[in-house]
Amino acid sequence: MKFKFISISILKILIVFTFSCSDYQKLLNGDNSSEKYKQAEVFYNNGEYRKANRLLEQIIPSYRGKPQSQRIIFFFAESYFQTKSYSLAAYQYENFIKSFPKSDRIQEASFKAAKSYYYQSPTYSLDQKETLTAIEKLQVFINIYPNSEFSGEANQMISELQEKIEKKEFEIAKQYYTIRDYRAAIKSNDIFIASFPGTKFREESLYIKFISLYEIAINSITSKKEDRLNQLLDQYDIILRYYPDTFFLDDLNNKMEKINLELEQFNNTKTNLSK
Repeated sequence: MKFKFISISILKILIVFTFSCSDYQKLLNGDNSSEKYKQAEVFYNNGEYRKANRLLEQIIPSYRGKPQSQRIIFFFAESYFQTKSYSLAAYQYENFIKSFPKSDRIQEASFKAAKSYYYQSPTYSLDQKETLTAIEKLQVFINIYPNSEFSGEANQMISELQEKIEKKEFEIAKQYYTIRDYRAAIKSNDIFIASFPGTKFREESLYIKFISLYEIAINSITSKKEDRLNQLLDQYDIILRYYPDTFFLDDLNNKMEKINLELEQFNNTKTNLSK
């Protein structure tokens, strides 16, 4: 009996769904722009953004130049945004901005256009062209609307995107150490630190430079070894000056023990030769 009740309930749901789909298809195929506009709002308010989008797309030409046009085009852009079609959303928001520059929703449209670019930014390991575009769009928004209710979120997104670019550049610099190209690692980490002085990866970048210098110094010929070991002392001091409790302290101190022993041997040799 219980199974029969469940089956009947499911059947009723399927019938309603079939009819609603059928009605929607008839609406799409029909010519009643007014009804399409009305149902598009219903679908949008119910979170059925794809259905709303298809209807709005159809009625835009019919309402061009009419008072409803502004509202329709804005929600057309919104429907793309809500379905995560961010490239199309950005295009439609920018179309709205050009078409209705005096709209009271112009600030919101400008922010969401920029935010659409933010969502198109790829993972840090990929090409960051879209990330740079997103930063530019968000910065333009902040410059135009510095006191906007959205400015805090816009600044936060810029920070996230900037960190992604920094991580990309840091991983490139770090990769040289991984492949044991120590001279390239030193140069690339110097460039990285100079380019991003406030980066969260600065501590590790300084450490990568240190261990790259270390590998070169330890394996140097005798005539060059002492100078390179002394260079390591300077790099160690720089790291400890900025990061006295650095995460890499144990490894740095272990390597410094070996460096100091080597330098002591050089000093002993000089002392013996001077006698």
